[in-house]
Amino acid sequence: MIYVVRHGQTDLNREGKLQGRMGFPLNDFGIEQAKLLRDRLNSVDFDYVYTSPQERAIQTAEIVTGMKAIIDERLNVFDLGEADLLKKGEVKMNGVVPDSRFYQGVEDVPNFIKRVFSFMHELKAKHADNEVNILLSGHRCTTGCIGAYFEGVANDGNLLRFSSDNGEYKVYSFK
Repeated sequence: MIYVVRHGQTDLNREGKLQGRMGFPLNDFGIEQAKLLRDRLNSVDFDYVYTSPQERAIQTAEIVTGMKAIIDERLNVFDLGEADLLKKGEVKMNGVVPDSRFYQGVEDVPNFIKRVFSFMHELKAKHADNEVNILLSGHRCTTGCIGAYFEGVANDGNLLRFSSDNGEYKVYSFK
């Protein structure tokens, strides 16, 4: 089974700011969310733990599983460019992402999907025939993109429909 976990809360989440690659570690509430998730998943023996390189995702993965997480850049948060750390309501958006006409460095959505799906294709090739439990720790965007890998990308392209709330998870299977 594939357990797709969104990191616990950070101060930026609480403040309603966009949080990309300049994000913060978990705050006290986020640590508690990860501990509660650990308690909810305590009957699962994880064979592999993969995470985004962001500290908040690593913290969540390691608190939940008690294991050292394998960092994979392809699970990194969507690059918000110059919109990183800005208040959500003040950002000019193009759908669910900052509008790259106004903010330099915003990642291209098709490239984001390609990199996350690349990770998932590799994971499937390695583990689809095995009975293993895998935890993937990421962000709203990555958990949504992983959901879209299993459910299919919606016609409107909104990957976030598949994402989890902070400190929550969804379960998928390659079978």
